[in-house]
Amino acid sequence: MPDSPITIPADLRRDLTIQAIRSTIVDVPTVRRHKLSSLSVTAQSYVIVEVRLANGAEGIGEAATLGGPRWSEESVEAIKANIDAHLAPALIGHQADRFEATGVLLDSAAKRNNAAKAAIDTALFDAVGRTLGVPAHQLLGGLVRDSLPVLWTLASGDPAQEIEEAEAKLAARLHDTFKVKIGALSPDADLARMRRLTTALAGRARFIVDANQAWDETTANRCLPMLAELGVTLVEQPLPAWNVAGMARVRARSAVPLMADECVFSTHDMLGVAQAAAADVVSLKLVKHAGLLNLHKVAAVAEAAGIGLYGGCLLESSIGAAAHLQAFAGLRELAWGCEHFGPQILTDDLVEEPLRFEDFRVHLPAGPGIGVTLDRDKLRRYARA
Repeated sequence: MPDSPITIPADLRRDLTIQAIRSTIVDVPTVRRHKLSSLSVTAQSYVIVEVRLANGAEGIGEAATLGGPRWSEESVEAIKANIDAHLAPALIGHQADRFEATGVLLDSAAKRNNAAKAAIDTALFDAVGRTLGVPAHQLLGGLVRDSLPVLWTLASGDPAQEIEEAEAKLAARLHDTFKVKIGALSPDADLARMRRLTTALAGRARFIVDANQAWDETTANRCLPMLAELGVTLVEQPLPAWNVAGMARVRARSAVPLMADECVFSTHDMLGVAQAAAADVVSLKLVKHAGLLNLHKVAAVAEAAGIGLYGGCLLESSIGAAAHLQAFAGLRELAWGCEHFGPQILTDDLVEEPLRFEDFRVHLPAGPGIGVTLDRDKLRRYARA
């Protein structure tokens, strides 16, 4: 059944004025070390944003980082500082449902700072959705899917541990596709590790790998054929983000599809990657694209260029993951599924009812806004002093 059109009465629209915006840094331990090519974490840090409207409705959003300003230029400390000093003041008194105009105000208040902007944008969608009693995806164009295939990332660097971890996920019917973080070890060590993983799980699991910009062209050209022989179906960001031309040259020789991640933050980045023929797939993330509307815009450029869509993550809690699912739910195509396993790698979550994972899929939460409710006791427990 098609989604019903939304009409906002004038008196209610006046009540949608943004009254207050609050940010809190939290640090939540992870169940094991999560190791990328250039960093590793044993706790995940977020900035939780709470928005209150004049009508009393409240919305929540989340900005995630990995290991400080090392994955991108934003750290949780900088995110909070810029929200408090620059972004929040620009929005007080503004109408919360004018999402595009909000983006203009945020861009005028600060350059980039995409994760900070995404957290505010999410909280506004949540507050407006709660006011109207509709899920955020309905504010974005409506529902296409209510669940997505979801993979699990293997990132300890220890193949024996990773095989055991993958076996447990398969047995519980949680995940049957695994993304392996490589690049922290030598290429030969990573290839040996991949050989052990693919042999142990042959016929029962699919694999992609993420080099997180660790390779140069020579290394990529040497390793990609061997990854293809091992059955790897996708390779994420093998080269540094600046080397889009190199990605295009590598892609022209590769039998394995390449996915762009760190080289695509904006629609302009996406257009450049498409024009260079540098990727087969793009990873979509709110922290990169500065909000739900902008994620859809990047996806539209990719779709127009014939580039596949993948739901990327930055180890979000159920708050950030739910926001992503609302954005992904309305995309026409999401052929590569998503990786929003983040809530499962945390020792605790920040919401009253975490997301549901079963039968190798993550399910869109029911309810208005982004569909999850902040657990304030957890917020206080993990808030940074």
